[in-house]
Amino acid sequence: MPSFVTSPYVLPVVLLIASNLFMTTAWYWHLRFKEVALWQVVLISWGLAFVEYCLAVPANRWGATVYAPAQLKTIQEVITLVIFAGFSWLYLNQPLAWNHALGFAFVAVGAFFIFHKW
Repeated sequence: MPSFVTSPYVLPVVLLIASNLFMTTAWYWHLRFKEVALWQVVLISWGLAFVEYCLAVPANRWGATVYAPAQLKTIQEVITLVIFAGFSWLYLNQPLAWNHALGFAFVAVGAFFIFHKW
């Protein structure tokens, strides 16, 4: 019996969460280290992005067996917003405001419509 994490419905989500942690870090880690030369930031970020791709590509390949491409993209976008909100708050010390919550709510409504069968 396969474990919960290796379920074809769960594994792509777990991989997308992991990939997004790497990509968010690749894009934004350097904002706290403005003294690091831009060329170094780019090289470090490319390395992080490589790991992200190594996780995202299998997530989408395997996820396409149980999710439609629009559903996979929606899952990825929701994960992106949640991880970015946490990263922004915890790592970049940026407060989350009511307009952020409202925007995220609109995305959640959009996700509902992507997954809802009419």
